[in-house]
Amino acid sequence: MRILALVFFLISSSIIWSQVENPKFQRKIDRLLKESVPFILVEELKKSPSDYLLLDVREWEEYQISRIPEALHFGYNQPKFDILEDVSKDQEIIVYCSIGYRSEKIGEQLAAKGFKNVRNLYGSIFEWANRGYPMENLKGQKTCELHTYNRKWSKWVENKEVQKVY
Repeated sequence: MRILALVFFLISSSIIWSQVENPKFQRKIDRLLKESVPFILVEELKKSPSDYLLLDVREWEEYQISRIPEALHFGYNQPKFDILEDVSKDQEIIVYCSIGYRSEKIGEQLAAKGFKNVRNLYGSIFEWANRGYPMENLKGQKTCELHTYNRKWSKWVENKEVQKVY
């Protein structure tokens, strides 16, 4: 049974590794995350975003610059658990932040509250932006701006069309 689990882990890890364009970024993510919340890849989310409840767990200052379309602001320091009052515990929920660290922590909290189908967007909005996928501002208009948390983290956004804000 352990061998089967190891094989599954290696296969799923290699699938993720092949999906992240920058190996250094992938290593950074893997060093920070515990993999306590299952992942979803940006390509999978891009195919059918309306199938999920998408929660942006970044702070308001980040969210107001841009977000993945259809994402609700949930926050991190003061998460808005009240927006989930009428949400089924079986609802498929995707959480994201800048690279996945904060969203993993919120995903753990959601699982502890009984939500059964929570996944963390691997590489989060940085990988989304690096792939050139659409982002929108508070007015729902397409934007190329992205809040990169701070100057240090902005190096992980490599898409030259993205305007970094921090």
